[in-house]
Amino acid sequence: MVDDKRAGWPGVDRRTFSLGMLMAFTAACNTGGSQGRAQPADSFWTLWRDRFVAPEGRVVDTGNGRISHSEGQSYGMILALRADDREAFERIAKWTQDTLGRSDMALHSWRYDPRQAVPVSDPNNATDGDIVIAWALALAGKRWKRADWIERAGAVRAAIRKQCVVSRFERNLLLPGIVGFVEPAQVTLNPSYFVWPALDQFAKADGAAVWGPVIRDCEEITRLARFGSSQLPTDWVAITGRNDVAPAVGKPPRFGYDAIRIPLYAAVSGRSALVQPVADWWRARLAQHRPLPAWTDVVTGEEANYALSSGGAAIAGRLIGSPATAALDTDYFSASLQMLARL
Repeated sequence: MVDDKRAGWPGVDRRTFSLGMLMAFTAACNTGGSQGRAQPADSFWTLWRDRFVAPEGRVVDTGNGRISHSEGQSYGMILALRADDREAFERIAKWTQDTLGRSDMALHSWRYDPRQAVPVSDPNNATDGDIVIAWALALAGKRWKRADWIERAGAVRAAIRKQCVVSRFERNLLLPGIVGFVEPAQVTLNPSYFVWPALDQFAKADGAAVWGPVIRDCEEITRLARFGSSQLPTDWVAITGRNDVAPAVGKPPRFGYDAIRIPLYAAVSGRSALVQPVADWWRARLAQHRPLPAWTDVVTGEEANYALSSGGAAIAGRLIGSPATAALDTDYFSASLQMLARL
């Protein structure tokens, strides 16, 4: 989760550094942090780890003022688990809980800014970060026989269910965060926060009775969130009735930097049918030898004048079976998407 994804919060839009993504198809390898540690077999992981994970376990968003957030910490945890890098997982998990963990509930503050006198100044959470943290802790606890991680994962799941799911419009709505998204006449959601493989694990751990209704309504909202002639989802949507879903007012109505993760999580979880319009649109453009734009306005049809980052291209490749860029990007967000597309 990043600054531009918070309703009404100050921050840096992904557009402020998207031009740098144009040069991200070549990567420079910084391996200075790898000395003295056992190296996992996955070279992509070691590149990502050594480029973006500080020695204390803080995942650094290099394209966003070198802040850290629960999104990045969660990515680091699930990627370290995939690479079987227990040492890195432990460092990242410890920093996450020690620095971002809230004292009043088993969730995490969403943002750490080392430039500020109080680096963690906003207690609000980012639900996607909490979801992936709980997912990673549960799987890591089982793999490495850490009962404390399994217990913590259960506590985070319970807090998400209690604090971040509301019943409105005859649906169970998974909020992007505790504060700032529920109004009398509408609820604002971000469909890219529906991390399907994690939610499936939640249902296995806690039972379908607990998470089944949430998963069902997230799936239905994703199907309803198809807009414009190409039937693409947008970064943010407003729910005003059971089947009334529209691009959120006050946000660019774009299939953009958030929504790119909707096909990612759908493909990873075996739900490609949920995003069939995205796959069809990408295939049609490639068949016409047209580039895949970094964002598309679903209302006006306006497109970014630059292509998807290498991370976005990796997601497209995962969904439609086209080749993706081989080199790991030097930008945190794009490189993270590349890594997640390999899950």
